[in-house]
Amino acid sequence: VLDSQYGTYVWPCAVVLAQYLWAHRRSLPGKRVLEIGAGVSLPGVVAARCGAQVILSDSEELPRCLQSCRSSCLMNRLPRVPVLGLTWGRVSPELLSLAPIDIILGSDVFFDPKDFEDILTTIYFLLDKNPHAQFWATYQVRSADWSIEALLYKWNLKSIHVPLHSFGADKEHLASSSMPGRHTIEMMIISLAQSEGT
Repeated sequence: VLDSQYGTYVWPCAVVLAQYLWAHRRSLPGKRVLEIGAGVSLPGVVAARCGAQVILSDSEELPRCLQSCRSSCLMNRLPRVPVLGLTWGRVSPELLSLAPIDIILGSDVFFDPKDFEDILTTIYFLLDKNPHAQFWATYQVRSADWSIEALLYKWNLKSIHVPLHSFGADKEHLASSSMPGRHTIEMMIISLAQSEGT
């Protein structure tokens, strides 16, 4: 989808995260997956096609993005995948009533620094409810000044870096897509930090 509005465009990070899901496809059947900021939903669609129980979400304030999620599901023969309006940083009835999850997906959600804390607030809420869960995130390096390290510490979260070469994503072309190109894309897995004494 070549529409440069945030959630109606397949960004390079989505292709890289989809590659990670494909590389781990044998572990996905039966897993409960939530994609945040899903937009076109490439990672969520790949997870669903690999047998995961997927819920797609984007901001309740962006109806075009929610429609984009629904359209992607229909085009990929996934009519039963639920699409929810979840706005980062906002506790809503939809967020409170989410079923248990194992994996949260986010591709290029760390796009605008003003959203970083709202994203991590939502991630902390979800991980606190699902302590075994992980947040699998890809992001494009746009500025050396942007960092979430202090926010991870504040919200008692930790991250590990996942080298792209470890899942065959250190190439300019992935799965017949030139999207990754020469962009600097990174991947991390965020989880709850262990509290002292546990």
